[in-house]
Amino acid sequence: MECRLHCGACCIAPSINTPIPGMPNGKPAGVRCIQLDDDNLCKIFNQPERPALCSLFKAEAAICGETREAALQIITDLENATQPHS
Repeated sequence: MECRLHCGACCIAPSINTPIPGMPNGKPAGVRCIQLDDDNLCKIFNQPERPALCSLFKAEAAICGETREAALQIITDLENATQPHS
C-alpha cells in the first residue's frame, strides 16, 4: 500500500520519543509534528534527521484504514494499547 497523500495520521497520532528537528524531546501522542506541513506532508521525508520510527513506518491497510480519519483512530487505538497503565 502507498501512503495516502495529505493524510499525516502517522505524524499526529503516535508518540515519538526521539528528537525531531524543532521538537528536541520528541512529541506526545495526538500532537501534530512540527515537520508536518499545511498539506500534511513531511518536510524532512528522506532526510537523515527524520526519526527512525518515522522511516520504519510502512503504510498498510490494517493501520491506515480506508480514510484519514480511520487511520487517526486506528493509530490512536494502537498507541493507547501499547502505553503502560498506572
